[in-house]
Amino acid sequence: MTTDVFLTAAEVPWQDLGAGVRRQILGYNDAMMMVRVEFEAGAVGAPHRHPHVQCAVVEKGSFDVTIDGRTRRLNTGDGYIVPSDVLHGVVALEPGVLLDIFTPIREDFLGEPVAYAAAPETASP
Repeated sequence: MTTDVFLTAAEVPWQDLGAGVRRQILGYNDAMMMVRVEFEAGAVGAPHRHPHVQCAVVEKGSFDVTIDGRTRRLNTGDGYIVPSDVLHGVVALEPGVLLDIFTPIREDFLGEPVAYAAAPETASP
């Protein structure tokens, strides 16, 4: 399972995830996946967890990013790393874009899109 080695954003469709969030799967192979996620001002990436390691860079905008109960305000050029199975989420303070890298690939992203702004997961005690 892989995409071409060259990625042309204009040729990759966007998936509407609802509530002011959409994503563009830029490419993947068996080991990793690159995904651009665009947020309208105030849009929320609800707290969630997954077994994948994720790193991201703020391509544009300003976000409050919460990872494992810690929140930091990140701006264009800043980034973060989410370890496997750690609760995390974001709030877009203005229109913005995150560039996410996952390992292994998010096979769940290859099916029908699931809303980012779904009901937040509650942290385990």
